[in-house]
Formats: sequence, C-alpha cells, structure tokens
Amino acid sequence: MAGETPPSHRRDSIKQTVGNAAVQRRRQLAVSVAKERREAMFRTKRLCMEGISMNLEAATNGEKMIDEEPPVLESQTSKAVEELKLAVSFKGKDAVQNKVNALRELRRLLSRSGFPFVEVALKSGAIPLLAQCLSFGSEDEQVLEAAWCLTNIAAGTPEQTNALLPTLPLLIAHLGEKSSLSVSEQCAWALGNVAGESDELRDLLISQGALIPLAKMMVPDNGSTVRTAAWALSNLIKGPDPDAATELIKVDGVVDAILRHLKKSDIELATEVSWVVVYLSALSDVATSVLMRTDIVQILVDRLAASNNLQSIIPLLRSLGNLMSGDAYTTNVVLDPGHEITDSIIRSLSKCLKSEHRFLKKEAAWVLSNIAAGSVAHKQLICKSEAVSLLLQLLAGAPFDIKKEVAYVLGNLCVAPADGLGRPSLLLDHLVSFVRNGCLCGFIDLVSPADLEAARIGLHFIELVLRGMPNGEGQKLVEKAGGIDAIEQFQFHENDDLRMMAGLLVDSYFGETYGLDE
Repeated sequence: MAGETPPSHRRDSIKQTVGNAAVQRRRQLAVSVAKERREAMFRTKRLCMEGISMNLEAATNGEKMIDEEPPVLESQTSKAVEELKLAVSFKGKDAVQNKVNALRELRRLLSRSGFPFVEVALKSGAIPLLAQCLSFGSEDEQVLEAAWCLTNIAAGTPEQTNALLPTLPLLIAHLGEKSSLSVSEQCAWALGNVAGESDELRDLLISQGALIPLAKMMVPDNGSTVRTAAWALSNLIKGPDPDAATELIKVDGVVDAILRHLKKSDIELATEVSWVVVYLSALSDVATSVLMRTDIVQILVDRLAASNNLQSIIPLLRSLGNLMSGDAYTTNVVLDPGHEITDSIIRSLSKCLKSEHRFLKKEAAWVLSNIAAGSVAHKQLICKSEAVSLLLQLLAGAPFDIKKEVAYVLGNLCVAPADGLGRPSLLLDHLVSFVRNGCLCGFIDLVSPADLEAARIGLHFIELVLRGMPNGEGQKLVEKAGGIDAIEQFQFHENDDLRMMAGLLVDSYFGETYGLDE
C-alpha cells in the first residue's frame, strides 16, 4: 500500500507488526474512510425544503406540494425566471416585493424533493439575476430567497454546482456581521453544497476567504446557525490538503466552541460538530495536538456512552479513532489505564461491538485497534474486558471487512511495543489464550489473494503462532487449520513483500525436515 515502509529482506520483516502497522495504516486511510462514512450517513449536499427563519416559514405554510407533470413544471420554471427578470428590471413602488414574490416562486419550484428543474432555470439565465438579488443593501427577505434558490441549484449535478461560481464572493461576503443571522445561515448552506462537490471548489472557496467567517459562525450558541456552519465546514476542510484543518483550529474561539457544543448541545448539532472533529483529527497533526490538550476525549466518550443514535455514534467513533491514532505518548497520557475514562471507552466500544449495525462493529474495532497499539497496560485492560470474547466471536463469524478490523485488534494485543531494535516482543499469555479460543482459523481465512492487506495481517499472525506457541505446537496448529495451503498461495505471488513472508515461513517452519520426527 502506498505510503507504507518498504519491505525488508531480513526475517525480522515477518516479526514486525501487527503492532505498529495499524496506526500507520489507519492514519493514511482516515480521510477516505471518513468520507465514505460521511456520505453513507448524510448527503454531502442538501436540498433546502423549509425556510430557515424570519417570516419565510409563514410564507411556506400552506404552499402546496408541487405535483404537476414534468412538462408543466418545466414551463413554470422557465416562466418563473422570466418573471424574475421583469421584477429585477422594475423600478417602481413595489419593486422589492415584486422581486421577493418572483424569487419565492422560483425557489418553490427549485425545492422539489424529486427533481427540481435546475437546468431549465440555468438555461433561462437565473444565475446573473440571483447574483443581483444578493447585492448588499437589499432587503433580507430578498437576499434570503435568492440564497435559498442558489442552495438548491448547488445541490444538483457537478455542472449545476459550478454554475454558482459568479455568486461565490457575494455568498461569502454575506457570512459576515453585516448580514442577519438568517441570511448568513442560508448562504453558509449554499456554500456547504458547493464545498461538498469537489476538491477544486473547496480550494476556490478557501482562497476566496470562506473558512474564517464560517468558523466564526460556530462560536455563538445559536443552534441552527452553528449546525449549518459546522456542516459546511466539514465539507470545506475534508481534504486532502491539511492546511484548511490547521487554519480552522487556530481561529480564535473555535476550540472552545467545539468543546461546548459537543458537551451541551442536542444530538443533531453535536453530530455535525463531531464531523468537524473527524476531519480536523484525520487531516491535521496540529489540530490533533491542540484537541488532545483539552478534555475532548472525555467529552466524546461521555457522548458515546449516552448515545443510541446511529448517525451520532459514527462520527463519535471516528473522532476517537483518529485521536487515538496520533502521538502514542499523548494517547497514553490521556488514556491512563488507571483512570475511569479508559474503562469507560472500552465499555462503550464493547457496546458497539454488540450492535446489529455493521458500521458500528467495524468502527468500534478500528478504535480498539488504535488503543490496542498502545502500552502493555492498555492491552491488558482490553484483555480483561468483555471486548475480547466479542472480538473472537466476530473473527469467527462476521463479514470479511469486519473480520479484518477485528484481526488488527487481536494482533496488536499479542505484541508489546517495539524494543530499541524495532522488534516487538510477544505477549505470550494473550497469544496462547486467543489461539486456545479458536482464533487461528479466522486469521488463516484472511490469507487470500483477494485482499493483500488482510493477507498480510493473517501471515503476520501465523508467524506469531509458529514462533510463540509453547512446546513447538504452533506448526501442528497451523497445519491442522489449513495454514500451510494458505501460506503456499503466496510463495510465488507477484507482491514482493508477501512472497518473501510466505517463503520465509515455509523455509523456517515447514521445510524438508518438517514431519520427519514422526
């Protein structure tokens, strides 16, 4: 895998880890996996169906669901843009109200949950008109309706989202203190949709100054505004460049706001803020270091222990996993094996391992693998909990992707941190206990050409069994479980690292003299 340490040709390459590879691997994959989870649980882009505040809610009350045939809707959308053109050019007494009415009709058509006719609106020239309606000095209701239209256009296809480019500076400008909260929030929503589209648009928004005003919107205690700003920020900073995450954590008041909202806010708001923490901790070592100097781990653990909501648990787990995969010294200080916080997080993770949701099982195993990569005391604490019996059950019968995460945990629990020579030593009592409880077959099942990462985990564990089981019984155990056939699959494999590992295992433990004593 890209970014891993090049394979060694010494036999020590087999003995190396399961113990430290997990942290490296997880750190590298944190962004992509978090993105997959994010987009699985929430739409990256969101259609705005209801008014944010002011009297727009009253304006939407009583509006009928649009249920006409597509040709009728297409004609109505084109007509709505034409009406907006006339209203924008009108300079008479009711000019503002005419614009608001025209914008409201266009917004109504662009707020269909099925397929709003965005393309028709764009071809009819809606964007320049909406940009004019965003101009400073305009009535709030007018700006709000225009921003709402742009929000739903940006929720469309990539081409439709890119059509907003001329309006981005105005949308960003309305995030500032000169605009009302409702206008700022609607503009933040539109920008969040744009940021959710592509790395290129995220870079453009950052270069135009969107990050800091969005960050400042997180600082107050206005729940709706904070929730929208946090969602937009999570789209804006999600990478792959870490600079945005590093800049965000340095904005005055942001860290305190994150902690406050996670501690005191409702589930929806805390969930959005948790996603910000996911990307901060996944992308920026600076942000991770800053966060780990606070009590954020305790706050996340408390939230996790109290939550039964799947959509909130996912970012909580992901945040904890990212933070635990950082600097080992800091992690060991925060998760002192003698403190209640460490017991609490293991209990919460065990609860997730028992969940019916595969997401939670997989995420919980991932977090545990990072804790299990810590000190011997951390490993012993996990082994004394119910987590081990749950992990062994999952290794035996869970889907392949969950088995792989579980294997990282169990493998990490069997090796102590590397000594000065870079070679981890065996924790023999853990290894023997796991093998006696039937885990070997689960590891051997991972040794498949279909997944080279899983195969590497399986081969590492087989080597631990061969090297560590007492009275030389490792060879017989591996043979009985079908391990020789699994190893031989890789003796002539195209992957140099795995081929070397398999060859050394066969030569060292199953060579020409194997079985002659019998």
